[in-house]
Amino acid sequence: MEKMSVENKEQVEALEAQIESLQAEVEELQRQKQDNQLDWFHFKGHTREAMMFLCKQRPEQRKQTLVSKLIEEGEELEEDLKQQTQMNGIVLNGITTKTLQSSSRNLIQQICISGHCSDLVFNVEFKLSEVKEADRSERRITEMNVVLDSFEKQNFSIFLSGVEESRDLPLFFRTLRTFSDRCGDRSRAFLHFKDKFPSLVSVPGCCRSEVMTLNHPQIPSFMLFFHWTINVSAEGAVSPHIDLLTKIPKEALKLFPSQPVGGASEAFHSLQRILGTEAAMESIIRAVGLFPDNQSECEA
Repeated sequence: MEKMSVENKEQVEALEAQIESLQAEVEELQRQKQDNQLDWFHFKGHTREAMMFLCKQRPEQRKQTLVSKLIEEGEELEEDLKQQTQMNGIVLNGITTKTLQSSSRNLIQQICISGHCSDLVFNVEFKLSEVKEADRSERRITEMNVVLDSFEKQNFSIFLSGVEESRDLPLFFRTLRTFSDRCGDRSRAFLHFKDKFPSLVSVPGCCRSEVMTLNHPQIPSFMLFFHWTINVSAEGAVSPHIDLLTKIPKEALKLFPSQPVGGASEAFHSLQRILGTEAAMESIIRAVGLFPDNQSECEA
């Protein structure tokens, strides 16, 4: 009898262990089912209907109808993306989303966006938290990291630190677009003067260079430099700044010992306030090349 009691006890313990294992498996399956429901719950429109169909929530829906609706919705999204790209100048190369936490009330996703605005290549990674309460939901960014792959990134160092701390994603994209526009203004101005005065003007490097050089036609060692920088503040204010720098040979300086040297930048800034940026630059170029007003180098 004692031996039978021991065997019964072992069988009961084995059955209890199996029951606990089955209960744990049921709980895991229920959790997976809930997660799957949440996944399609966060979709909208025809995409949500398709997810519900795949999850057996809408067995009456026909597959062909859903496929055609999804194709139509995809074409609409592509057209919207093209319009947005044309308006803001920002091209998105890729977007990845990873769900870190999902429950009936809370959803946390890690999102990575890569793209470019003109020559400025960016990669933005952030965590998006969505909390549901009753009939409304609240979304906010909890963490953000920005990587800018460009030779202009030194101008963004202070701004990037601030925008990562404030997690202000719209401010980042607005500032990126404004900065790109100001860089475009500088490039167009440099190339315009280079084409108009080819023997005087040179742009070292490339069209996005910060420096434009003026060479005196009769004094090769005498040079002027337009240094055009574009600064970005911590608050996202984009401000161009141009300095006129000189390189005068020592022999020339000896001829004018009493004349102050180094006031070229201040004089240019005064001229800039009166005439505007490009008109002031052209006035300096004409003075260096001894060109009359309204006459290009080719005409001369």
